[in-house]
Amino acid sequence: MSEEATVVVRRVFKNYEVPNLKGRNPFRKDRSSTVSALKGVSLVANRGDSIGVLGRNGSGKSTLLRLIAGGESSSSGDIFVTSNPTLLSVSAALQPSLTGVENIHLGLLAQGLSPSEARGLENEIIRFSGIGDAVHRPMNTYSSGMGARLKFAISTSVRREILLVDEALSTGDAAFGEKARKRMFSFLDDAGTIFLVSHQASTIQKICNRVIWLHEGEIIADGDPIFVSKMYRSWSSWLSQEEDEKAEAIIAKMRSKYVTPHIVFTSEAEEVLNFSS
Repeated sequence: MSEEATVVVRRVFKNYEVPNLKGRNPFRKDRSSTVSALKGVSLVANRGDSIGVLGRNGSGKSTLLRLIAGGESSSSGDIFVTSNPTLLSVSAALQPSLTGVENIHLGLLAQGLSPSEARGLENEIIRFSGIGDAVHRPMNTYSSGMGARLKFAISTSVRREILLVDEALSTGDAAFGEKARKRMFSFLDDAGTIFLVSHQASTIQKICNRVIWLHEGEIIADGDPIFVSKMYRSWSSWLSQEEDEKAEAIIAKMRSKYVTPHIVFTSEAEEVLNFSS
């Protein structure tokens, strides 16, 4: 394992218990079924890596980010990180009854800043978010794009070694998307590590130096952004045309080329990496 590693995921499984609602009888307790969101996922991220994560809905992308962030525990397997990751997700809501300014302070305090440090960053966050005087209104009066821009500005105002971005760049206008990309590039210049979940292969190609393709809870590709994105687009196209055999042939091809990393820790490496989940 490289001494530059910031995130190590080793043979991670994540299962969820889902109630069986088919033929549900209100007078008896229905049995639940187990859904496997991740099936033995292994990967290593290094300082300076910007890793795109592709996959259709339900493939396990957001689950992987939540596990790395420490918001959930894996069913089995190990996740190690060198510092506390910051998970940026458009679905993670701020407090709707509070104003934008109040949410800025709340978000910064939650990241470990002192009240005076939070006040010092307030104007820069307002400027970057571009929401103007709306920052003095309650969040529940914002459009989804305004809320997403403010959350991105808050979450990235404090530099972290590990940044996890879940679809945040797909919300908002093109101008803000470009500002967000520039901020993440500057983050990488400081040798940070980024995981970016997005359905936009073009965005991933611009930002990422490698791409992971998750399919039904398993990694089937981890490599060059242009090649993996091209194969993913071809697979999606065949799938949309109901050409299932051609789509499955691409999946089989990617599986045959992918080699699961064999992760072995030395005692020194385990001292550097902190146990996450």
